Amino acid sequence: MLEDLHRILLGDQQLGFAWEVFFRTVIIYFYTLALMRWLGGRTVAQLSIVEFLLVIAIGSAVGDSLFYPDVPLLPAMFAIFLVAAFNKLVDEAILSSDLLSRFFEGRPRIVVTEGRVHHDRLRRQGIGMGELYAKLREKGVADLADVKFAILEADGTLSVLKRDRDGAAGLYRPPALPPGEMAWADKT
Repeated sequence: MLEDLHRILLGDQQLGFAWEVFFRTVIIYFYTLALMRWLGGRTVAQLSIVEFLLVIAIGSAVGDSLFYPDVPLLPAMFAIFLVAAFNKLVDEAILSSDLLSRFFEGRPRIVVTEGRVHHDRLRRQGIGMGELYAKLREKGVADLADVKFAILEADGTLSVLKRDRDGAAGLYRPPALPPGEMAWADKT
């Protein structure tokens, strides 16, 4: 019974391996933290596909190096560095090319125009009506008729531009988007 408990809890390792796990965790955690600080980035709620892939790849490399005694630290650290460096290169490519930016991160899509939902655009983005309504409620929208434009951003968030219903005709309101930003709206 005691041998089974040892096998379940520690596998083939002795209790002293806990110190090695502790040592590996300290090294890999602070090494990965330094790399993540070098990479910069956004909050988890705003992860792009590229950043999400980075988290998965680094998580896999970090996890293996923490628990498996047959995974040496230096090769694991090198793999983590390579993943971070590739991500840095992709970030630079995204910043230097609109085409690569659209390829890696996607682009915003108008999903509601003048209160009319573009069902085909929602479907292509994998968003159902229930999720759209939830996102609109989060933005304080109670009536679709109040929505001039709802834009599904590349990171999955929804931007809502509401109609001007306050009767302030004649007052200049600067556009929320720069001129030309909406040029692609009817092409998608």
